[in-house]
Amino acid sequence: MKIVIPGGTGQVGAVLRRSLTAAGHDVTVLTRRPVRDYERHWDGETIGPWVEAIDGSDAVVNLAGRSVSCRYNTANLRAMLASRVRSTRLVGEAIATAARPPRVWLQMSTATVYSHRFDGANDEATGIIGGNEPDVPDYWAFSVHIAQAWERAQERAATPETRKVALRAAMVMSPDRGGVFDVLSRLARLGLGGPVAGGAQYVSWIHDRDFARAVAFLIEREDLAGPVNLASPNPLPHRDVMRELRRAWRMPVGLPATKWMAELGAFVMRSDTELLLKSRRVVPGRLVEAGFSFERPHWPAAAAELTERARRRT
Repeated sequence: MKIVIPGGTGQVGAVLRRSLTAAGHDVTVLTRRPVRDYERHWDGETIGPWVEAIDGSDAVVNLAGRSVSCRYNTANLRAMLASRVRSTRLVGEAIATAARPPRVWLQMSTATVYSHRFDGANDEATGIIGGNEPDVPDYWAFSVHIAQAWERAQERAATPETRKVALRAAMVMSPDRGGVFDVLSRLARLGLGGPVAGGAQYVSWIHDRDFARAVAFLIEREDLAGPVNLASPNPLPHRDVMRELRRAWRMPVGLPATKWMAELGAFVMRSDTELLLKSRRVVPGRLVEAGFSFERPHWPAAAAELTERARRRT
């Protein structure tokens, strides 16, 4: 198949491109700074020659959007919103005007759309959309607003010949440098990988190879459209995630961190504590119901495999 990935130069895009290319597909990545032969230029804001890649393609997987690894101040949150909505509308416009539109458009979204909760898990049918939780920072609601606006931009695109899927993705765990697994591993190896703020908050995650397999599955399954959770069926509390990660790295010590210590660390790393403190308990209801089989559904085995690959990388 011919597959186009707008915004595909980040960690998740690299995971997906490698997997699809290894499976024999012809993959084109749209990026602001093309340097490789499979990359084409686009700015994420205006129509240009890049639309030729979409016209006649089999699938589009749009990953474009400003990185969430930043301070969640007003300017950055608005930039996240604008970049996601604009690029999604642009992809929709390119598909709508294509002489041979792709048969499926997979649009990146986020599991952050669901509420901060510790009780029941969020699937697509019964999950609670966030934004109204008590006792959480006000700006967390803006993150949910971004997710909803992102999905609405795809929903409203006039692409009647193209099936649309919103990928409500959890944290994609890959040994690539700069990704969430790399950051958590660095903390664990330094002896700083203890629970944060008690560690009861749930972490929803997905092994990188299961993520890529799930995307390929959704491209093929013509009966699936709308929001789909891309997450392991086994989310677990942050303290358990870090305990198993320390075990995988053979680090016996993991110093805990209070909320204010996490705030300080996030400030130094120019990131935000929402990524650590929001309880994301998300499960892949529609994937499981459709018969998708996870290769790494449990965190201990996934952490061990990812750690081994990270060791080979170094």
